[in-house]
Amino acid sequence: MKNDGRTLTRETLEAMRFMALERMAEGESPAAVSASFGMHRTWAYKVRLKVRGRGQGKRALQLRRAPGRRRKLTDAQGRQVFRWVNGKNPRQYGFDFGLWTRQIVRELIAQRLGVSLSLASVGALLARVGLTAQKPLQRAYQRDPDAIERWQRETYPAIARQAKRDKADIYFWDESGFRADSVHGKTWGAKGHTPVVSVPGQRQGISAASAVSAKGAFWFTTYKGGLNGDLFVTFLQRLMRGRRKPLHLILDNLPAHKTRAVKTYVAKSKGKLTLHFLPGYAPELNPDELVWSHAKRTGNARRPLRAGERLEDRIQFQLADMAAQPNLIRSFSRHPSVAYITDC
Repeated sequence: MKNDGRTLTRETLEAMRFMALERMAEGESPAAVSASFGMHRTWAYKVRLKVRGRGQGKRALQLRRAPGRRRKLTDAQGRQVFRWVNGKNPRQYGFDFGLWTRQIVRELIAQRLGVSLSLASVGALLARVGLTAQKPLQRAYQRDPDAIERWQRETYPAIARQAKRDKADIYFWDESGFRADSVHGKTWGAKGHTPVVSVPGQRQGISAASAVSAKGAFWFTTYKGGLNGDLFVTFLQRLMRGRRKPLHLILDNLPAHKTRAVKTYVAKSKGKLTLHFLPGYAPELNPDELVWSHAKRTGNARRPLRAGERLEDRIQFQLADMAAQPNLIRSFSRHPSVAYITDC
């Protein structure tokens, strides 16, 4: 009974070729070897012929990777697709949707390169050039990239030089809110079955404000409700109490930070306190944002409130624990988004 080589695995055929070669080297005839394997009588002759080929030897009998179907796009075209997608918006190419999908990439390739690909091929192409599906960070369209670059290259370095001359400290200020029923982290669960996390039925909320230094200093307070100018002045008074060095405080453009009461208090400090305002819609420039991110990912997200526990007490305890870890506080200023901070 003859064997059909097409029904055998490539690994099996490779082993058979080496065994046949060894038996023929021991003096067995090619026809007998072919018959013993159930192959056509010429099979062993072809095996021996391959080995005798110029510059071949036994390597000719080894497995070779199947070439497969030739790709429709060249490597250069794949790199071009990467440049089209990476950091760009589909609207820049005339599409009416702001997020990249395989279908949109497929249509763009058809328009620009005249090549039709399946969705599966587009997905394989994107993976091959180093693009993955990700949840995008949101940035306000009112952002001014020039102002952000100017802050990083000119404004902040000037503040740092002034603080060094004045022997002053530089702090970054920010506020945030906490809720007892919010879940910020992730957990594992069976596919298609969203895990359930128990949270308190009572909807407690608390606000917090903090000031952080790249050198590891951390000041915080908690309060209820929203922030207004008078309350902000009260916090500034607490922050400045007992302080010997001048302070340069960097904060965002919240209206409460710019009220007449705030300006009056700063003027009365006679240079002891100076406020500087970040470019609009650029929270990533403030390392204090990373304080809140850390607090929310490691607080209630990991251990919800117990019965009778107050959220305000929990947040105060957590922030106090962070204040006792200057290395942790310093690490926020080493994040890539705030790498421009150089007064560590």
